[in-house]
Amino acid sequence: MAKILVVDDEKSIRLTFSAFLQKENYEVITAPDVESAISMCKEHKLDLVITDIVMPKLSGMDLLQEIYKQEPDVPVIIMTGEPTVDTAMTSVKNNAYDYLLKPVDKGLLMASVGRAIQYKKTHDEKVELERQNFIYQENLERLVMRRTDSLQKAMQATIATVASITELRDPYTAGHEKKVGNMAVAIAKKMKLSKSIVDSLYVAGYLHDIGKISIPAEILSKPGKLSKVEFDIIKTHVDYGYQILKKAKLPWDIADIVNQHHERVDGSGYPNGLSADQIRIESKILMVADVVEAMTSHRPYRIGLGLDKALEEIEQQKGVLYDTEVANITLDLFRNDGYTLEDEPKAISFHLD
Repeated sequence: MAKILVVDDEKSIRLTFSAFLQKENYEVITAPDVESAISMCKEHKLDLVITDIVMPKLSGMDLLQEIYKQEPDVPVIIMTGEPTVDTAMTSVKNNAYDYLLKPVDKGLLMASVGRAIQYKKTHDEKVELERQNFIYQENLERLVMRRTDSLQKAMQATIATVASITELRDPYTAGHEKKVGNMAVAIAKKMKLSKSIVDSLYVAGYLHDIGKISIPAEILSKPGKLSKVEFDIIKTHVDYGYQILKKAKLPWDIADIVNQHHERVDGSGYPNGLSADQIRIESKILMVADVVEAMTSHRPYRIGLGLDKALEEIEQQKGVLYDTEVANITLDLFRNDGYTLEDEPKAISFHLD
């Protein structure tokens, strides 16, 4: 039931309006002056205020201004027995809902009240709908955050698991994929590349040798120098990796990145002899990270050469085998930033749009 406040210093008008309005099933409260009306506005949740203008002390205009300041959504109908253009204009300026002349015609009054109550009802429904929508959006955002967090963890776990499968085939390179992935991410971040590229390098680094699951274990773990035929077989892991990864529905071109990580800037790499700008920036980063880690670590056919030798290789061959900018960033990362090779999975938040 809509609640209406009638404000008038004449008791007869308050009683008459109350009778009219209650007959139409409105709840009515009354006030003889503006001071009382202001108190009632604070005590009650009102749907409409009907007020005379000329009253002792404070006027109906004062009440109109106070209501608009405290409860701007409550419509106010102004009544006056002394109509002037200025009064009408002031009412409009102060956001009065309607302006009625005394003596007020019952039909005009009830029509105006009906419109005002409908306006308030519509406004309240809109506010409630916006409130519910806001709550829904907040709940949805929390749900998306929880599910995104679960998806992130699941993806990281899956990537780490797949990388571990490669290590089972080639135990001498245990931790290699993770170290390469972590280093590639660090290089990309230092180069201030996009979040998408950083994410792609994390995944590509951890999966770049997945094609080795197709290589005979005796070749992977052979302690001596590989023959040309054996090395040619080893090189096929890039193609196998490409075939495996191109079927994966990932938001990055992981298959292409992995397929190019053994290319070289001067065109001397494999499998396609790409050079310079034909090679993706992600692959240029991955190849440097791969070389640094591989030279630093032990292999069946040699002991680890150490970080200094690996960085010396990058410095000497930058602009020849390796991209100059990537090489310089990598050297700076180790020599000035104190970066160390890590095989623990990084906590990375994927951009999965």
